[in-house]
Amino acid sequence: MMTTRNIVLLLLSITVVAQIVLYTDPLGTFRYPFAEQEVIEAVTAFAVSGSNSGHLNLLSQEFSAGLEEPSGFVHTEDTTNTKNLPRGFLFPKQGEHASARVLSATNEVGQTKGENPIKLVTEGIKRGNQSSKLEKYDTTGDSVNGEDAIDVDDNEGKLAKSFDASDQASETLDTKQEQQHTESSGKITKKGPLLLETNKHNDPTPADARLRQLKDQLIQAKVYLSLQAVRNIPHVTRELRLRVKEVSRTLGDASKDSDLPRNANERMKAMEQILMKGRQVQNDCAAAVKKLRAMLHSTEEQLRVHKKQTLFLTQLIAKTVPKGLHCLPLRLTTEYYSLNTSQQQFPNQQKLEDPRLYHYAIFSDNILATAVVVNSTVAHAKDTSKHVFHIVTDRLNYAAMRMWFLVNPPRKATIQVENIEDFTWLNSSYSPVLKQLGSPSMIDFYFKTHRASSDSNLKFRNPKYLSILNHLRFYLPEIFPKLNKVLFLDDDIVVQKDLTGLWSIDLKGNVNGAVETCRESFHRFDRYLNFSNPLIAKNFDPNACGWAYGMNIFDLVQWKKQNITEVYHNWQKLNHDRRLWKLGTLPPGLITFWKRTFPLHRSWHVLGLGYNPNTNQKEIERAAVIHYNGNMKPWLEITIPKFRGYWTKYVDHDLVYLRECNINP
Repeated sequence: MMTTRNIVLLLLSITVVAQIVLYTDPLGTFRYPFAEQEVIEAVTAFAVSGSNSGHLNLLSQEFSAGLEEPSGFVHTEDTTNTKNLPRGFLFPKQGEHASARVLSATNEVGQTKGENPIKLVTEGIKRGNQSSKLEKYDTTGDSVNGEDAIDVDDNEGKLAKSFDASDQASETLDTKQEQQHTESSGKITKKGPLLLETNKHNDPTPADARLRQLKDQLIQAKVYLSLQAVRNIPHVTRELRLRVKEVSRTLGDASKDSDLPRNANERMKAMEQILMKGRQVQNDCAAAVKKLRAMLHSTEEQLRVHKKQTLFLTQLIAKTVPKGLHCLPLRLTTEYYSLNTSQQQFPNQQKLEDPRLYHYAIFSDNILATAVVVNSTVAHAKDTSKHVFHIVTDRLNYAAMRMWFLVNPPRKATIQVENIEDFTWLNSSYSPVLKQLGSPSMIDFYFKTHRASSDSNLKFRNPKYLSILNHLRFYLPEIFPKLNKVLFLDDDIVVQKDLTGLWSIDLKGNVNGAVETCRESFHRFDRYLNFSNPLIAKNFDPNACGWAYGMNIFDLVQWKKQNITEVYHNWQKLNHDRRLWKLGTLPPGLITFWKRTFPLHRSWHVLGLGYNPNTNQKEIERAAVIHYNGNMKPWLEITIPKFRGYWTKYVDHDLVYLRECNINP
């Protein structure tokens, strides 16, 4: 009996000892059957992204699947007990995740020759138990201080703090290998806090951060309201609709956070709470994505329609005459014909053909705009008695234009107002453009409304191109046969400096002095001319620099010598079917004065005030002439408000005619 008992005990002892011997060495020398780098990357992603317990369980399953033999893994929920931790291990602060450095350091230890990782960790724990308190690694050593290891993600703007959980065994690693692994896996740097502070300084919170968040919440709420799963729950639907109304009222017309009401934060929090309920109800991401795509498509379509409507309405208002400007010529015409013949004459008419004076040519049917051009020029002239303004208008506005300057003479400057109908030499037999403007095809192009929708470029349908006043600039020698130089001015400009210096500029044999506009690519020749036509492609350079009409000094002596008017006529005949360029005066001007234009300094003429709100303010202040080219003229309601003051200060608001016509520039 005793012998049997001893045999049984011996067998049991052998069984226990055998298990210890068999399992201890394999575990000590165990290598993961899958790639070590894959493990490191997986755990790194987990640590940086702040995974929850579900991610942890998934990761544990992957590890378990890779092990061929069972291992005793103990998981403790007590994260506050630090007594049994290895030296140098620090718990992350609440809400933070340990960095991949924890596993990467352990992995590197396992790669050292002849080292047992479990044995090293065990020894580290023993040494940690002998220490009375935790010690941080020196930042100059192989490890990185937990407070200095900050990973900055530039794309998402998220920060993940990293802490060193390796034990004393990691001191056997090579320093360079540690640094390289740190850069590749976690991109951890010792200068993390400094980089963080720099990024915060260089990338301040946008002024509309809360505004954007509220708009995003509004979009999310509308998506949830459109989903069937949410609509099936009445109380969630009601609260969503309520929050949508509140947030919509909160947004109002705000353009930045400071415009939001005081209760914006409260409504933002309330909206976020109901959105969380919506997320719990609606867990079908595919349906939400589908709805968002539909909303995006619908928004893009609405934007396209609105852009088209805006273009049409802008062109329409640019063609129309405001009620006040329509009233003004009627009132002035009535007053003019009440005068006797002697009162209708301008003084100093002997100066009109004196080539020693400074002569200006203005062709316009807009009385108020012409008045601003004359007033602003005279206001900056050193000697107004030497300035002569030649104004040509149409028959409808002739009497009104004369009456305006009879009542409002520009100091000592000389004024001449002519009627284009009196230019008997300007007829369709002499001018090809006059013949074209009166042709049935041209009238059909402008006045057949059924074609308006098919024409992609509505600006070329502006009736101003039907006016011969717009083409009169090509007949300056015929209008002023005894003058040597003339400064041409558009009626949508404002003069800010004395312009007499333009007459002393040597044009070097050129006919036209103008400011070039090729700083932008769309102001080159290929923008205005049809280079698919061989006639254009053969004679001109598509990349040639364009220039601006609006303020041009013309040498009439060279004009006559080079027979410029005839050049203009020849090209107009070739363009009878509008195949070379669309309508307008700039394209034929570019052609007519090709290689005959002298570039003036940019400060003489600044453009864009009629279409570009981003026109440089300093350039505007320094400019001799500012030009409201574009549809947003300063006398229209659609003008750019911040630029309107440059124009209105040259309008006399006390004039009785302006008050009677209710004109308030």
